Amino acid sequence: MSDSPLADTVAALQPRARTELAELVAFKSVADPDQFPKSECEAAADWIAEALRADGFQDVALLDTPDGTRSVYGFLPGPAGAPTVLLYAHYDVQPPLDEAAWVSPPFELTERDGRWYGRGAADCKGGVIMHLTALRALKEHGGVPVNVKVIVEGSEEQGTGGLERYAEAHPELLAADAIVIGDAGNFRVGLPTVTATLRGMTLVRVQVDTLEGNLHSGQFGGAAPDALAALIRILDSLRAEDGSTTVNGLSSDASWAGLAYPEEDFRKDAKVLDGVELIGSGSIADRIWARPAVTVLGIDCPPVVGATPSVQAGARALVSLRVPPGTDAAAATELLAAHMENAAPWGARVAVEQVGQGQPFRADTSSPAYTSMASALREAYDGEEMQTSGMGGSIPLCNTLAGLYPDAEILLIGLSEPEAQIHAVNESVSPQELERLSLAEALFLQHYAVSRG
Repeated sequence: MSDSPLADTVAALQPRARTELAELVAFKSVADPDQFPKSECEAAADWIAEALRADGFQDVALLDTPDGTRSVYGFLPGPAGAPTVLLYAHYDVQPPLDEAAWVSPPFELTERDGRWYGRGAADCKGGVIMHLTALRALKEHGGVPVNVKVIVEGSEEQGTGGLERYAEAHPELLAADAIVIGDAGNFRVGLPTVTATLRGMTLVRVQVDTLEGNLHSGQFGGAAPDALAALIRILDSLRAEDGSTTVNGLSSDASWAGLAYPEEDFRKDAKVLDGVELIGSGSIADRIWARPAVTVLGIDCPPVVGATPSVQAGARALVSLRVPPGTDAAAATELLAAHMENAAPWGARVAVEQVGQGQPFRADTSSPAYTSMASALREAYDGEEMQTSGMGGSIPLCNTLAGLYPDAEILLIGLSEPEAQIHAVNESVSPQELERLSLAEALFLQHYAVSRG
């Protein structure tokens, strides 16, 4: 890493960063009260608000967003006439899934094999700590050279759009010259990367009903229409034989022109079992950054343990569709719903309910802020040149901010590189990446202030 007084300060701040990340990870801040108490999210928001106040932020506020969650806002004034930079992260996390599969407790930051493990360590509580560390380091070296707004969202993982709607109703709040979204990640540990595109997403529940109630499978099976079997046929229709997503009317043949993703590396990153084929066609980058992808996230049906010999009267699934740049998410939702309704066998009744939605995003990588970030990353990563990649995931707020502030330059960086295994069991963060990216963000703020001076 860069050998400079600023780099030394960032390094000296790492023990504090680890302590604070452990405190944040300890909050079970899943923004779904059916899984964890709402008080866990509220406590995480309070922690962040207090951290901002302690670091000299003004106008610190807990924003009650329309989806019933809270975002945290703060403003740190810089020199007169300086540009304004908005720093974004989110404190809500995915549920831990199978806690028994975690090597260490999911809500207890644990160091192992040179990484820090815990739910949200990379996605995206580590992003909160990255922002705080960068600003603290700058304060020890002449001060923060720009006006800084910080917004930390409370429901990004749920896709319920609370902060987007709040921002639309209060457009002056998050206005900035440049916006750093700390919720992406390097293509590989040690390879500095900004994310140029995001797939959008739509999330729907599909309910299938065929009978007034369950029936004995011996007495009625063979003629009575099985709702679970109908649901399985509907879901299977969303994929071609090779596993490619096939939603009627939705284009799925776009190509990615940027950074390549070797298949061997992808298999390793995805931990694909030996002998199991990858799905889809085209290059790996085509499939995960430039084309739609459907995923069945869950099915409501009887579990194997305790199942009875019954023909099922109803069944339900939660379906996610990732939408590539150039495709409208609302239009994709309509196509997905129509496809599933038309694919229903035996006249089964199908009801599709939209749960969440976010538009895809494409950044302007020719903007001056990218020049400043490229220089900052080069210095923080010992001469490694900045790469640009896509990201298959979604950050719905990006398009909202781009629409509200069309002149703002939006950059995406973060700690969610492949080894982090975000959304999976045993999520972790690289402390080396946290240190380097904290330094890079501090350097970016310095360079950006000069470029706009």
